[in-house]
Amino acid sequence: MRGTILIIEDEEPVRWALRDMLVRRGYSVRTAESGEEGIRLAQQEIMDLVLLDVRLPGMGGLEVLERLRQEDPDLPVIMITAYEDVEPVIRAMKLGACDYFIKTVDRDVLLHAIERALETNMLKREVARLKAERLTRAETGLLGVSRAIREVRQLIRMVAATPRTSVLIQGESGTGKELVADAIHAMSSRADKPLVKINCAAIPENLLESELFGYERGAFTDAKKSKKGLFEIADGGSLFLDEVSSMKLSLQPKLLRVLETNVFRRVGGVTDVRVDVRVIAATNRNLWECVREGSFREDLYYRLKVMEINIPPLRERKEDILPLAKFFLESLNREFGKNIEGISKQAEELLLSYSWPGNVRELRNVMERAAILCTSSTIEPKHLPLELRQRESQVAVPADLGDNPNDDSLEAAEKRHILKVLEKTGGNKSKAARLLNISRSTLREKLRQYGIP
Repeated sequence: MRGTILIIEDEEPVRWALRDMLVRRGYSVRTAESGEEGIRLAQQEIMDLVLLDVRLPGMGGLEVLERLRQEDPDLPVIMITAYEDVEPVIRAMKLGACDYFIKTVDRDVLLHAIERALETNMLKREVARLKAERLTRAETGLLGVSRAIREVRQLIRMVAATPRTSVLIQGESGTGKELVADAIHAMSSRADKPLVKINCAAIPENLLESELFGYERGAFTDAKKSKKGLFEIADGGSLFLDEVSSMKLSLQPKLLRVLETNVFRRVGGVTDVRVDVRVIAATNRNLWECVREGSFREDLYYRLKVMEINIPPLRERKEDILPLAKFFLESLNREFGKNIEGISKQAEELLLSYSWPGNVRELRNVMERAAILCTSSTIEPKHLPLELRQRESQVAVPADLGDNPNDDSLEAAEKRHILKVLEKTGGNKSKAARLLNISRSTLREKLRQYGIP
């Protein structure tokens, strides 16, 4: 079926003719003789479009239209009437009708209007679905119960409510800086406009300016026609500048001017272009350190960080590791068609003890690997990468290599030597035992004897 259409028409010949025409075109059709019956049918079943007579017995067509729009503001309604009266047309359009026809109109014209209205409504729903999907993706990447991540989510909501405040997002690679940008845009009044993204580190210096600001025909050798830049494409929406710390000093004044005046010129241009864009910048470096080093302008730094969001690394919010791992596992179950029920206690301990240098991105990749390898109902240590499983055989090495460096006793010397070997192997007991030419059990006993944690 191509869609479900509700016809609310009190004249039986007209109702029958409309129904027959639509059924022949493959539509599912419901009919009602009165406005009250039509509203009841619309409440009971999802309708894709309504053909509504203006003059009905009892509740009039305009009142029915108002009630239908209250129930579903996105439901397309086409008004039909036997009278060429302008006033009902104006009132119907103000109430949200998408079109208006006289009953004597050519059938092909009416069918075309129905198809156009259904197609427009389908596109609206798809846009709404994509927005919800983007927001869900952003929010799931920022899942967590830690105080730090809750504060990040609160800042996102606060800045999203502002019209065009600039945002600076700082955090290590893999912490979710792009997801924060997605969430800010999706929660803002700009959500129906573009969110344009560019990685400043991935574009050569001589091309970045033309990418951001566009160029006029003849501005350089290959400029055979004018081209809009990303600022113009993002007009009304948001522009995400990833790795902004890599932007060269020569380009930074032009970015500063756009932030302050909303105006710029294309490369080779002589006229100003005005835009309305929220700039969201991100970097995995400490941007203030870049200012101190002289590689980033101080005035641009302060202009970007009107609102600053710092995303803590995963190792600093251990309480978020397992909730994220379990969420990724549920998602991977659906993606791979598996039914993995959970993570074993031993595997959970390895996940919690790992430092996660790649942050949330690395955790997601680890869970994907584990889900692929797992053929049972539970993720076990054997399904995790070697760098996580090595934690089972690692020991923390104290910074102080001995209680008393002046102690020349045999025991003190042995303790210092063991600690030096452990430091050399990064705390790996198996490697340390091999270098010391003793068994792991002997090393374990030595560690216990010397009180090495």
